[in-house]
Amino acid sequence: MQFAKKILPLLIVISLPALMVGCGGDDGKNGVNGTNGANGSNGANGTDGKTSLIKQTVLTAGDAQCFSGGLKIESGIDANNDQSLQATEVAQTSYQCDKTALNSQMNFNRVATFPVCLQINATCNTNDETAAEIVAASSDGMTLIYTDSFKKQIGFVNISNPSLPKPKGVLAMGGEPTSIAVKGGHALVAVDTSADFVNASGDFVVVDIATQAIVHRASLGGQPDSVAISPDGKYAAIVIENQRDEGLNGGLPPQLPAGKLVVVDLTAAAPSSWTLRDVNLTGIATLYPADPEPEFVDINTDNIAVVTLQENNHIALVDLVTATVTTHFTAGTVDMVNVDLTDNRPAVIKPIEVKNAQLREPDGVTWINKDYFATANEGDLNGGSRGFTVFNKQGQVVWDSGSTLDDMAIRFGHYQDRRSDAKGNEPENIEMGVFGGNRYLFVNSERSSVIFVYDVADPTKPAFKQVLPASAAPEGGLAIPARNLYVVASESDLRGVAIRSGLNIYNYNQQAARYPTVQSVNRPDGNPIPWSALSALSSDVNNPNTLYSIEDSFFGQNRIFTVDVSSKPALIIGETKIMDTNNVFANSGVNAHLASFTNAELAAMINADKSVNIDPEGLAKAADGGFWIASEGSGAAASAVSMNLIFKTDAFGVIESVIHLPAAVNALQINNGYEGIAEYNNSLYLAFQRAWAGEANPRIGIYDLAAKTWKFVYYSLDAYSSQFAGGWVGLSEITAIGNGEFMVLERDNRGGLDASIKRLYKINLQAVTDGQTITKTLIKDIKPVLGATTGPLIEKVEGTALMANGDVYMVTDNDGVNDHSGETQLINLGKLF
Repeated sequence: MQFAKKILPLLIVISLPALMVGCGGDDGKNGVNGTNGANGSNGANGTDGKTSLIKQTVLTAGDAQCFSGGLKIESGIDANNDQSLQATEVAQTSYQCDKTALNSQMNFNRVATFPVCLQINATCNTNDETAAEIVAASSDGMTLIYTDSFKKQIGFVNISNPSLPKPKGVLAMGGEPTSIAVKGGHALVAVDTSADFVNASGDFVVVDIATQAIVHRASLGGQPDSVAISPDGKYAAIVIENQRDEGLNGGLPPQLPAGKLVVVDLTAAAPSSWTLRDVNLTGIATLYPADPEPEFVDINTDNIAVVTLQENNHIALVDLVTATVTTHFTAGTVDMVNVDLTDNRPAVIKPIEVKNAQLREPDGVTWINKDYFATANEGDLNGGSRGFTVFNKQGQVVWDSGSTLDDMAIRFGHYQDRRSDAKGNEPENIEMGVFGGNRYLFVNSERSSVIFVYDVADPTKPAFKQVLPASAAPEGGLAIPARNLYVVASESDLRGVAIRSGLNIYNYNQQAARYPTVQSVNRPDGNPIPWSALSALSSDVNNPNTLYSIEDSFFGQNRIFTVDVSSKPALIIGETKIMDTNNVFANSGVNAHLASFTNAELAAMINADKSVNIDPEGLAKAADGGFWIASEGSGAAASAVSMNLIFKTDAFGVIESVIHLPAAVNALQINNGYEGIAEYNNSLYLAFQRAWAGEANPRIGIYDLAAKTWKFVYYSLDAYSSQFAGGWVGLSEITAIGNGEFMVLERDNRGGLDASIKRLYKINLQAVTDGQTITKTLIKDIKPVLGATTGPLIEKVEGTALMANGDVYMVTDNDGVNDHSGETQLINLGKLF
């Protein structure tokens, strides 16, 4: 539609009368009036002014600017007076996108995790360190190709069935592969061959995907990082980072040689005929103009490359046709409000701090369309801004996530407090993909090990859709819309703590989102309840929709959580801090068996506000409405901090009593002590994780609450059977199931393909004698249940609970996201009895 408004000229004619004065004669009489002159002719009409036009165009779904539809508004002067606004006459364009409506019928769900150690042997029985860092796919989307920097190779994975990925071999690169992209039947690999930080070198290696053979190699003249290929396949852009030595001069730039961008012309048929051109990036950034240190690159449909200069907090746009920088600008700063900037030991998540004017320092970057791009602001030199930003190509910020990624990491239990003083959740990379009628951004959080998915139908108003779990330290992401797949490479590989590097594969399907399994609601101040490291479960006999859980020693102010399981995901709706308000714990050191606790020992366990710093590993709802808490000791019998203690609290978490072990038993303790507690028929039942000094089997302690006496029986564990040498099997939980019977959770301390024993057993403790070794009956092998989560099999199953309606729940402990992906699985096993 066109609207015209004419500017009409006004002609105003003002006539001034002539003044005539007589001056002849002396009789003093007035002169005679003269006659009026003839009227003058009218002046010519003025020319009409130019017409100002406004043109509005309705945009249908799928438009590059407004993916869900909207309105395009153009305005300008009708220079040729044809009453139509031509493209050459448009002076200003704006968009009013329809409000984004999240597609609730379609979600991303993880369908498989491929540990890349499967390239070594069929069960990953190897201590060799591997890595999956950047991932690409063949043109048909059936083969994944990833970089493995530790092995100096690339790997191939068959995903013809995404739910059952299979190893397809590896290829040595003659150096460290840093990035990879695909054009047709070829993989283009950037390979770092540098001898050191000063003598930087690298190659551009072309691999035939079908034959898995190198067909061309060319020198890049520096240490490469990111590789991108233009949508039309005519160009490749390779970032030459020439990274700095972080041990030199505090890691500060400048550290030469300077980096650059290499443009590869791919129009020739043979890779050997492809030509390379350098783009100089020095002199454009303000911070370190001599040392640009470019980090990541992506290319839009106009063959404009966007390049992040992370340490310089700068962004450059490069025309690949001319191989020239067309514009550049600072990435700017962001004010961080309600974030945790302090690394507490033990951890306490306190998102209450503010840091203004924080440099964004972008890492990964992706175009949303040809006019807007988004950056993952990892940070490096200055701690990072912990979010992502959408820019237009003029360098203006049109949207910033602020502190919302940290907020969500906290809400989903994935926030690692030990990164608070550094980069928080640390957004590492970002990818855009169009799946059917929806356009999504995927933000990979390296330290929280999740992927935040946003709908960017309107690039200026991203809308959060869902969060996806990943193996530890997700790096490169790849959208494969033709197969409804998203793939993420996770680089961390620490077999000793059950972490293996791998490829996470997600399918876009009509199923409900399966993650998270639990999340928290907001506190009264509007911030989410921080939580992590759920180490136990207990039910509420009066409410089949309520669970209680507790955080372990990773956190220095232990809390009991109230969990509502009536919704999916389950909701942490309350937190109860364990308090020694009445000095019951402080005064519990002197008893018939133990020497007094020292002030230093108590100071380590009782905080200034009277909250406690213990190691809760068992939790049971008490018959009187309070709680029983089993705190695991650390193994040194002479220290109060190390002792295995039972705490009784009221319903508000205030400690009412403390129960100690007999001195003779306490003297035997090792660091695998209390792991579960149950109350039944006026007695407490304590599961010891492993056998203590000189004993063959772990104990189950029975404490008579009325008589205040102990007796102990022994539990025979299954034999350790993991392929990983040096592990152990122990108890992790005990749950009363009625009639003097109890369910115990038995597990090994291994995860992934090393995991062997994850089982629920039933025992009867109704008529046992002191020192007796009891028998057990298998209830359920829960290893297949954990495997069905399609991620790496989680090592630490820590809690079980029998609900009032007969359902059995179990929960995994994510260790406070320390040497862990942070994934928590709260699973309803149904009725087992």
